[in-house]
Amino acid sequence: MFKRIQNLCIKKGLRVAVAESCTGGLLSKIITDIPGSSEYFWGSIVCYSNEAKMKFLKVKKDSLEIYGAVSRQVAIEMVEGISNISKADINIAITGIAGPGGGTEGKPVGTVFVAIKYKKSIKIFHLKFKGSRKSIRKKTAKFVSKKLLDILK
Repeated sequence: MFKRIQNLCIKKGLRVAVAESCTGGLLSKIITDIPGSSEYFWGSIVCYSNEAKMKFLKVKKDSLEIYGAVSRQVAIEMVEGISNISKADINIAITGIAGPGGGTEGKPVGTVFVAIKYKKSIKIFHLKFKGSRKSIRKKTAKFVSKKLLDILK
């Protein structure tokens, strides 16, 4: 799937950048496993801690305190932050709870927010996955790949 994404991005002259939290760089790893990815992949920032989200992506402290790191608002601020840094055509932000701990009644393990910015439009996806930490991270990367293909078609 990512080879197809790569081919379409290169053909259309589009660059992709990613801000990852709960996936911890997994999406970037999958992208860069394919030779030639430097032709379209700007890079990524893994902002796992709230401190990193604030420092590198300019996520507001108030947003983290009011909404929490795993929220629609923080996903939006993360995608705006990576967009401002990268100037890429497609920017992606991922924040969530991969587990096994960290979940709450309101935000159980498997809660993930994905923000994708393309052509000044931001789409937010609130996902709820079941499974192990590894499977939640993989399911998130797969979801993002499907959304990228939708954008590129």
